[in-house]
Amino acid sequence: MEKLNGKKVLVTGASGAIGSAVVKQLAASGALVFITGRDAERLQQSADESGIPPERMVIADLSNETDCRLLADRVNLDGRPLDILVNAAGIGIIKPFEQLSTNDFERSMQINFFAAVRLLHYFLPGMKSAGKGIIINIPGVLGKTPMSGATAYAASKYALNGMLKSLREELKRTEIRITQLYLGGVDSPFWDNIDLRVQREKMIAAQEVGKAVWFLCQQPSTGVVSEMVLQPFNHQVI
Repeated sequence: MEKLNGKKVLVTGASGAIGSAVVKQLAASGALVFITGRDAERLQQSADESGIPPERMVIADLSNETDCRLLADRVNLDGRPLDILVNAAGIGIIKPFEQLSTNDFERSMQINFFAAVRLLHYFLPGMKSAGKGIIINIPGVLGKTPMSGATAYAASKYALNGMLKSLREELKRTEIRITQLYLGGVDSPFWDNIDLRVQREKMIAAQEVGKAVWFLCQQPSTGVVSEMVLQPFNHQVI
């Protein structure tokens, strides 16, 4: 396994429970971690808990092209390409199809899919110049296995899944590795406003997701973990 000490890493969605847990793990391992998120207060809390200095914290909405460009300008300021991009940003709109508006679909696509496209436009060229890097996205299990009530969410995650698999084919002759982490139920505020009966006490803890990403960030240069599925051992939507 490769060491993370000194590796330049960007974690998006760092104001969320999963992103914050990832930041803690990577910062504790000595990585040079940049963080971004939409919620300024929670992003600051994540920075404080992990010892991230202000110059490596960027408040940004990745559905906004200007915010993405400003984020890239900050992260690329030292001229070093990213070693690792961890995209933990996303939203979940879970409700029956007839209750979904076209805006729900557009918002899901903007944050869950197009944000990832924008990040790649800004950070993949540096990795290609260096000839190496790791890109980790989190489509969730609904990016490969559909669920009732998740048409907007699954549509955005299936799009992300297909785009990354095609991009992997383009990058075969480089040492840039793409990993997709498919998560099942994670106990996080994601579920606070979703009208489903779920057993949160049986879900995966966000800290365990952080450990999984920490492991994926240390893939050996001679191999790649293309996919990882992490889901609760015994959890039901009820």
